[in-house]
Amino acid sequence: MSILPQMPTPAHPGRRWEARQYPGTPSTCPRFRAELRSDLESLAGVPRRIREDVELCASEAFANAVTHSRSQRSGGTVIRMLSTPIVMGRETTLRLSVIDDGPLDARPMFPPARRSVENWAQAESGRGLQLIHQLADEWGTQRWADSDSLSVLGTVLWAEFTYPTATAASSAPCVCGGAR
Repeated sequence: MSILPQMPTPAHPGRRWEARQYPGTPSTCPRFRAELRSDLESLAGVPRRIREDVELCASEAFANAVTHSRSQRSGGTVIRMLSTPIVMGRETTLRLSVIDDGPLDARPMFPPARRSVENWAQAESGRGLQLIHQLADEWGTQRWADSDSLSVLGTVLWAEFTYPTATAASSAPCVCGGAR
């Protein structure tokens, strides 16, 4: 008989799925989404809203990669990584990373021109990163470069989603025992 509190065991601490590589073509997006959905469903305790948000953000990141990077070229690829690197107390963080083949050219990237409310309302694209910003708890981008030549190999877009950790039957401390 234990007098120590019984702490819940996280469902999948530090879980990492195998990286998946996809052709950098728009027609690959349905397969990309379906495999992501399957991977998310294999993780117990992820709320449906979080799964849907991750899938939507991943779709936007994939679309950006095949539209705005070298991934769209013949033989180009997009890599998707998924992990739960952080399980702290009652929260789990799910991390999505989408890696493209890097910028289309070596010219410096300039911020897009400012748009008016009317221009945004009529724009057919350009909202993907805003959507990710709204749905993810944290997100960012990072260039991935060869450490020897410093040439850009790709761009990593990452997004983190935090949700309540699945717990054992009860997370309340067990006050057991007594003198025998």
